[in-house]
Amino acid sequence: MPLNAEAIAARLEETLGEQLVGKTVALNEVTIEVAPEDWVDVALRLRDESGLGFDTLIDLCGVDYSAYKEGAWEGARFAVVLHLLSVRKNHRVRVRAFCADDEMPMIASLVDVWPAANWFEREAFDLYGILFDGHPDLRRILTDYGFIGHPFRKDFPVSGHVEMRYDPELKRVVYEPVSIAPREVTPRIIREENYGETGRG
Repeated sequence: MPLNAEAIAARLEETLGEQLVGKTVALNEVTIEVAPEDWVDVALRLRDESGLGFDTLIDLCGVDYSAYKEGAWEGARFAVVLHLLSVRKNHRVRVRAFCADDEMPMIASLVDVWPAANWFEREAFDLYGILFDGHPDLRRILTDYGFIGHPFRKDFPVSGHVEMRYDPELKRVVYEPVSIAPREVTPRIIREENYGETGRG
């Protein structure tokens, strides 16, 4: 029978000890936080400890906290988050580590721990600019070769920096500065006192 969230959290605390920076249990899910310098060691222990056995990496993603809580966030800007599953024991955990440097966010690669991390880390690099030290082939995976910037960062403009189109005269794709004028779209608001009226007077 799979362990409940509280039992998993207790086992993680017992196994990781001082490497556990933070731990929360909410909505029957366990989230732990570890220091970036312990990232690989903790990953190996999560995978190899018989009481944990997190053999499957389900997801790895980047997070930009710069606009979190409407800008009231005071911690590090970039984090990497793992979602792990133990197939044998049927339990899960979420693991988070913050990158130490906001200007050049970097953390160790987990490709040698879970090979599935390869493309996930490339995606986090492409979209957030997070570097994964030791990754065998860290290059963009979703954006174009000449793309400038990282589109999931909170300070990246919604319209982007350039637009592309096919030029029939040149017979190739051309890149140009964005021609769309930025505008704020306000949704139509239905007031309760007018709800259901059809416009007939």
